[in-house]
Amino acid sequence: MDKKERIDILVEKLNEASKAYYDDASEIMTNFEYDEAYDELLALEAETGYVRDDSPSINVGYETKTALPKVTHEKKMLSLNKTKDREELRAWLGDNEGLLSWKLDGLTVVLTYENGRLARAVTRGNGTRGELITDNALACRNVPRVIPCKGKAIIRGEAVIKYSDFEKINEAIDDADAKYKNPRNLCSGSIRQLDPKVTAARSVNFYAFSLYALEDEDTKLEPRRSAQMEWMKEQGFDVVFYEKVNSDNLVEAIDRFEAKIPDFDIPSDGLVLMLDDEEYARSLGETAKFPRDAMAFKWRDQNAETVLREIEWSPSRTGLLNPVAIFDPVELEGTTVSRASVHNINIMEDLELGIGDTIVVYKANMIIPQISGNLTRSSRLDIPAVCPVCGGATEIRDEEGTRTLICLNPDCLAKHVKKFSLFVSRDAMNIEGLSEQGLLKFIGAGILRSLPDIFDLVQHREEIVSMEGFGAKSYDNLVASIDKARQTTPARLLYSLGVPGIGVTTSNVIARACRNEWSKIRSLRMEDLTSIDGVGDVMASDYIKYFSNDENGYIIDKVLERITLDESFEAAGSKLEGKTFVITGNLEHYANRKDLKAEIEAEGGKVAGSVSANTDYLITNDPGSGSAKNKAARELGVAIITEEEIRSMLM
Repeated sequence: MDKKERIDILVEKLNEASKAYYDDASEIMTNFEYDEAYDELLALEAETGYVRDDSPSINVGYETKTALPKVTHEKKMLSLNKTKDREELRAWLGDNEGLLSWKLDGLTVVLTYENGRLARAVTRGNGTRGELITDNALACRNVPRVIPCKGKAIIRGEAVIKYSDFEKINEAIDDADAKYKNPRNLCSGSIRQLDPKVTAARSVNFYAFSLYALEDEDTKLEPRRSAQMEWMKEQGFDVVFYEKVNSDNLVEAIDRFEAKIPDFDIPSDGLVLMLDDEEYARSLGETAKFPRDAMAFKWRDQNAETVLREIEWSPSRTGLLNPVAIFDPVELEGTTVSRASVHNINIMEDLELGIGDTIVVYKANMIIPQISGNLTRSSRLDIPAVCPVCGGATEIRDEEGTRTLICLNPDCLAKHVKKFSLFVSRDAMNIEGLSEQGLLKFIGAGILRSLPDIFDLVQHREEIVSMEGFGAKSYDNLVASIDKARQTTPARLLYSLGVPGIGVTTSNVIARACRNEWSKIRSLRMEDLTSIDGVGDVMASDYIKYFSNDENGYIIDKVLERITLDESFEAAGSKLEGKTFVITGNLEHYANRKDLKAEIEAEGGKVAGSVSANTDYLITNDPGSGSAKNKAARELGVAIITEEEIRSMLM
């Protein structure tokens, strides 16, 4: 292969990776691989003089294909040249003073203010044109709608989602396959939504990092970047943290930033050093792609050689089998690492992985374990023809260039993880510490095959403690939660089984109708069920079919061997008998609406989800609200009462 052919391959490969990242919020190569391929491309272009029009070396970013309108920037937004060498960075700074700041890892956004109001917000896009996202920018947590400046100001900054917010967002998602991969991709998708409400719900923050233009007769700033940063703070912007540096203290400053990485809550992929003297900075001009007044510093990844021992195919609810590399433990950035996601078959094949190969591993951005290279490249790796969970046939699928392995068996246990997550959920057996992701790991390890196995997880300490995301403390907490769940009620058990159509409310109604006797609950006949309020013919038929199934009966008996049911029964009160309530808004005296609902039902009342002519009371702490439920209550003549009033009725 000649050098021009290699350039063609690299350009296509890098552009394909950019498309996957910007358009599809996915990764088909690691950051390390991208940087390595990009550096090789630069060297070959310099050597041959052959530069394609679509080469990423002369193009900035990527023009995404979305329905958002496109806007041309007043001046092209360039990338930053980069280095991983502290001394090279110090030599670049020379005798000048600079500002050293975090290089935040999100989506670059340009805000234009006119007469103090936000007039326009645009993404960086391909550097020449970006997407118009003004409404979305206003939905960010900390973008000022109005600033004191009455002229025109153009602010550049980074939209990001903090790690802590990212974790909360993912925790609220039960479906492991639907969880977001990283804050950067989630932020990119959130800020470019057609609906600003989605942006608002994602906890996006904006951090200003430069004042591109200021046209205001009343404001005269000293021509220094540090003065501009302070001015942006005065206008109400959160500004990226920075330090003033010179060649004498630059290395020490870099060390201080590095020490903060483990506890830094904002995604960052390095540092930025820019000259403080703006007039001198402007005089330096720019190249076709880089400004000459700033330089990016990328962390030099700590690499370690190790031996690949296994590829574990981690199952998911959709049937996707994700390759995970298992290797001899190595120390990286102060922790022991023994596994790393390989993401997909493309990456696995590009690395030519084989069992027994000597591989190089590192932590991307000093956090996420990745494979950066393979020294032996044996390609001795068979892609399994059968699913490691169920033994069913597998298939390699190619979706827009990304090749993945799929289990074809519709009855694969991993595809039915929802029944396990329902069983352990708060309103069911209430076993904390068992997310869908964790359940899938147990299924993949072969220690979770059916519902009773959940209570036997305590017997697998060694396997659990060694799993990624678990440890001795997690295991101990899990055991404590399982032991607590062994004491439960018939209503909770009924709901946890996932009987078709039987939700939390119906489980409670059925249990109460059977006076909490489990033997009656599992042997109800058609006429018994249909006589219970809220249970119709279809639901009753599905209920009887479930409990008459021998396999279901076997599972229930095995669960009963591991738990104790509290079948004590107290007759319901009658203070609210015959009354229907709807609850809306925030509560002050109850942890959630379910707690208040339980008290109402204990006194014979009913709780509905929406206001209708059959509603007697709407409970809200904001009676004057213009919400849809308040409006409906007023139109229908439904009494609107407060939380204090319903508490009085319950006493």
